[in-house]
Amino acid sequence: MTQFLVYDVFTDDAFGGNQLAVIPDATHLPDDKLQSIAREFNFSESTFVYPPADPAHTAKVRIFTPTMEIPFAGHPTIGTAIALHDLGHKGAMTLELGIGPIPCTVSDTGASFQTSAPLEYLATPDPALVAAALGLQPGDVKTDTHAPTQASLGLPFVIAELQTETALNACTPSVDHIRQGATEYPAGLDFALYAYVRQGNTIDARMFAPLDNITEDPATGSAAATLAALLTELAGAPQTLTIRQGFAMGRPSIIQAMTTHAPIKVTISGQAVKTMEGTLVI
Repeated sequence: MTQFLVYDVFTDDAFGGNQLAVIPDATHLPDDKLQSIAREFNFSESTFVYPPADPAHTAKVRIFTPTMEIPFAGHPTIGTAIALHDLGHKGAMTLELGIGPIPCTVSDTGASFQTSAPLEYLATPDPALVAAALGLQPGDVKTDTHAPTQASLGLPFVIAELQTETALNACTPSVDHIRQGATEYPAGLDFALYAYVRQGNTIDARMFAPLDNITEDPATGSAAATLAALLTELAGAPQTLTIRQGFAMGRPSIIQAMTTHAPIKVTISGQAVKTMEGTLVI
């Protein structure tokens, strides 16, 4: 039997944040069962931990959504690092992910990771299509800072700034329009939408990826990192952001993002709380 842990990530309260299943030793699990296990948990992501390829590193981590394996995601990185810390791995860590080694700092009060992956611009989707996909009117999408942008630091999102918090709260994604977007702008995720409003250094955000079995995500660290890199590049200056997500769905999450400029590096920080543990019997 194989141990599993469940953490709520980007929160310090149980039953907030984003749920994550962690299998801290997946060595003996059949490779062809990993996707089924992730689908059985049905969280936005599950992680499977293995010995590192480089003995100087802490662990190799594979990340699965309910529908696919992905190379990188934020809350799985934070949650897995905290889980390993709770199991006795103290101090700094390096986790081997699909985008390469990611350094992590872990303490009793939370974790952070840093990525220097280059910001990749994939497309500039039609703002009217993005608005329709979010169930909004075209005028709800703000374009003076940037047009809706499909970008990636390892995982692609369509990033759209909205005019008001009212518009953000009114988002009711249209699967038909999201399917159209996935056809017109194919990427590793199927037109995953990250909508946000900004007031100073505070950002309120929501993320929808229904074609990938994520109706709404309570906290999306990889999207937060991509947004932080995008805003840094647009401003030509470092950013310090507090990103609030999950409030509309009753799972409040807080993500801290800090960046450097020239070169752009993004540090994502947050907390996590263990809520369950048990064993897989397959």
